[in-house]
Amino acid sequence: MKTTKLTKKIDDLGRIVIPVELRNALSINNQDELEMYIEGSSIMLSKKTKGCVLCESKENLSEIKNGKCLCFECLTQLQ
Repeated sequence: MKTTKLTKKIDDLGRIVIPVELRNALSINNQDELEMYIEGSSIMLSKKTKGCVLCESKENLSEIKNGKCLCFECLTQLQ
């Protein structure tokens, strides 16, 4: 993926706008949830992905209800 560098100012309420070019490149849509975390001296943003509601695993997921997921291992333990 090509590295893109943009500079944006933070507004009076502490907000920044993520430019449409970056949103399109990462398939970020309105109402998508983003996760934020600190890595060294950088603020990292990533599109939130579904995970198991019990162990947060991202593998072997089954949707159980209202978009909530359980992984195969947790589902097996519950049965």
